[in-house]
Amino acid sequence: MVLFNRAPQGPLEYGRRLWLKALLFFTFFFLYAPIVVLIAFSFNDSKRNTTWQGLTTKYYGVAWNNPDLIQAFTNSLIIAFVQTIFATVIGAMVGLLLWRFRFPGKTGYEGVMMLPIVIPEISMGVALMAFFFKIGWLTSDVSWPFNLGPIIVAHIAFSFPFVAVVVRSRMVGFNMQLEEASRDLGANLWQTFWKVIFPFMKPGLIAGALLAFTLSLDDFVITYFSSGPGSVTFPVKVYSLVRRGVTPDINAASTVLILITVIATIIAMKLQAQPKASKG
Repeated sequence: MVLFNRAPQGPLEYGRRLWLKALLFFTFFFLYAPIVVLIAFSFNDSKRNTTWQGLTTKYYGVAWNNPDLIQAFTNSLIIAFVQTIFATVIGAMVGLLLWRFRFPGKTGYEGVMMLPIVIPEISMGVALMAFFFKIGWLTSDVSWPFNLGPIIVAHIAFSFPFVAVVVRSRMVGFNMQLEEASRDLGANLWQTFWKVIFPFMKPGLIAGALLAFTLSLDDFVITYFSSGPGSVTFPVKVYSLVRRGVTPDINAASTVLILITVIATIIAMKLQAQPKASKG
């Protein structure tokens, strides 16, 4: 028995499909073509980096043997990892607070918490610079890696609201009856959190952590205003180098950074995947 009859594709439907395919093509082209060009020219055997002169991997060695570039790259990774841990913990607590509890001034608290997301980065960068100068943090002579402290604090300040938003959005779909059932079966608050709430929150927690990591890794404006002597990060270092022209070693270092981001995304997607139900 025929459940339904598919209408024949006419010129109008064919035109819509063609328009949709063209839109998708140009969207992906403008999104990923610059990345493909950057990766390709990291293997270009030319110092000018404007015309293709041949295939080589020597500029990866040049980037690896550049101590200033490696130091800036290391600073960015340390800042990203450390601030992601703190931003994820703080953002998760704030997200749970806004999802679970009602208290006086909740709307105002939520608005203040969202300020780092909505205000311009340049304004937040200047405000943080003034704050760090006021307490003498940017002018104090401390050794590495303690000189990265102002940048880490600044990155936590602007990234934890993103984690809070993701976690809260995830927890909106939580079935409160599961928590009630856990308490009825004798579990205390801590056991209920780890056995019932945390597994449901885990995908949002991973997504928020990945978002905080990537935001920190490529931030320039806030980092530029929060960095002190000897605390140059990779985006700031690249900015100082590209004023003299983009060279293949910069492309090579940027390619490695893209690779790290892709690997982190793949790991996050693997961790987000729900375990398959075991066969009985």
